[in-house]
Amino acid sequence: MEALAERLSQLDSHVDGAIRVIMFYDTLMRRRVDLPALARASAGLAECVAGIRIHSTGRSIRVSPDGRETSAPPSPASATKPITLDEEEIGTVWLERPGAPGSLDLDELLLDRLALAAAAVVERYGPARTTMADPALVELVISADSDEAARARALRLLGFAADLPVHVVAVRSRLPLDQIGGLLCPARPVKAAPLADVGVILATTVDQARLPADVRAGIGAAERPDRSWWEARTALRFTTPRRPVVRYAGLGALALLAQVPQDTARDNADVAAIARIAGNPEDLETLDTYCAAGSLRRAADLLHLHHSSVARRLEQIEKTLGIELTEPTGLIRARLALTVWRLLDD
Repeated sequence: MEALAERLSQLDSHVDGAIRVIMFYDTLMRRRVDLPALARASAGLAECVAGIRIHSTGRSIRVSPDGRETSAPPSPASATKPITLDEEEIGTVWLERPGAPGSLDLDELLLDRLALAAAAVVERYGPARTTMADPALVELVISADSDEAARARALRLLGFAADLPVHVVAVRSRLPLDQIGGLLCPARPVKAAPLADVGVILATTVDQARLPADVRAGIGAAERPDRSWWEARTALRFTTPRRPVVRYAGLGALALLAQVPQDTARDNADVAAIARIAGNPEDLETLDTYCAAGSLRRAADLLHLHHSSVARRLEQIEKTLGIELTEPTGLIRARLALTVWRLLDD
């Protein structure tokens, strides 16, 4: 091949340049370089700014001929080429050649090869275009037993850049996980995978207002994915039909209730009384609504009942609980007992 290349290169200087470009990118692909290295090499070869953008991450890499990423305002692209993978456009490569252009044919060839190489890098290292991810990779990211090198590699393979935040969300829903992930994070990298009976979503942004009402979701707060996963699962336990999405950061001291041993919780008289009330859905809804509203009339409005009807129900509930719900201390006890009861076996 090299002998043939040498003979062809003697025919014409343009052919020589074309062959050198092809061999240059063949060498880069054999070395399995990443996208930043590919951009650096391309800028050096073209002797002008070279850029790579992958649509799914939203990140652009622009490198000057000296090999450093440039923060200068981008110049108009002198030539561009789409990056395609499996017949789908996944990004763009371009050159920013100032002044009089160089050999347009060679620039076109360079971008052709750069686009092919970029597609190969994306296919090898991610990010995949689909929201659903390999559960093994997701588990590496959120496991407390993973070392930082393995976690970083898994995040890279999933398509998350090192400089992007990663939020962890635990969900339960009948909706497909990829649909939920797309709603939570519509324009930025997001990956999802099932893990036992809980769905895991890794996202760079979380827009909880976009979630349908029947989706239960707990959102972690920590920067470390393994800690954030623990927080997300804890927050998920606090979700209710009235409060389907819970952020761990919003729980405050209530998060401590999740650490109460279940046997201890069951033995508590207030929690045991809530368990008895739970056999009557009407009473449970009345108590839940009253605890959330904090007043009889507000609870009546939420339940669409006359306040006298709600008052009668609460009187019966008070007898079962042995708690004066109209007293501030009694209301606090009922709220805590109701929360702890919901955490049992969750």
